[in-house]
Amino acid sequence: MKRIAAVQMASGPNVSANLNEAGRWISYAADAGAELVVLPEFFAIMGMQQKDILAVKENIGDGPIQNFIKQMCNKHRLWIVAGTIPIATEDEKKVRAACLLFNPEGEVVTRYDKVHLFDVDLDDGEHYSESDVIEAGNEIVVTRTPFGCMGIAVCYDLRFPEMFRRMADKGVDLIVLPAAFTALTGKAHWESLVRARAIENLSYVVASAQGGYHANGRETYGDSMIVDPWGEVKDRLQRGSGFVIADLDQEKTRLTRKQFPVLEHRKLNCYRKSS
Repeated sequence: MKRIAAVQMASGPNVSANLNEAGRWISYAADAGAELVVLPEFFAIMGMQQKDILAVKENIGDGPIQNFIKQMCNKHRLWIVAGTIPIATEDEKKVRAACLLFNPEGEVVTRYDKVHLFDVDLDDGEHYSESDVIEAGNEIVVTRTPFGCMGIAVCYDLRFPEMFRRMADKGVDLIVLPAAFTALTGKAHWESLVRARAIENLSYVVASAQGGYHANGRETYGDSMIVDPWGEVKDRLQRGSGFVIADLDQEKTRLTRKQFPVLEHRKLNCYRKSS
């Protein structure tokens, strides 16, 4: 079995301070035996305004944030899912919210750009319009790793089950989910959605969340967790900074799917156009 971990943070507007904090928890997780560490969405910056991420955007393959992750991989000889990093686009006023998977050599194995953008007005008066500064991705990503076939989703993606069904069609075993759920929506739906995605796809879900109060006045929900294919929460951290860790039992995934072959029993496939 392999050990997997998810870091929880309450990032602020200072990139260097956030990277130092992330590095501390990566080191602790590595010392606890983790071979894969997942960082939360916006781990490197939670700006005072949305547009602040434009000032720290990087070209793919180069920049302080990506170089930091490479160093952590090399130092600890582990895989890292680097939450989201603002990656430059042709539009100078927008970035991609890119989730990069790095191997122990510090190489980028795959990239997922957040597809579903959080443009909402909440009952408590909070307003979010990610599309003002983020350009949406358009591809579902599942890639082979030593941890099984890994699917990547980010935060608001969690609310779109058809996306995860596409991952199941691609053979997903493990879903990683960097996130920054608001306190309001997290309290209402976070655990239900995370566990549902694990149960309906008979896959592990590793949900790494922002959790706490931020300098910009925002409060994120936290509750980072690792959920197995039967929907059992193996470890969780409801509040504060830290990490969760659990063993990834690939044999359990195989046996669960064999004994309870729900993925083979699907009769309707709404996501493919009929001929």
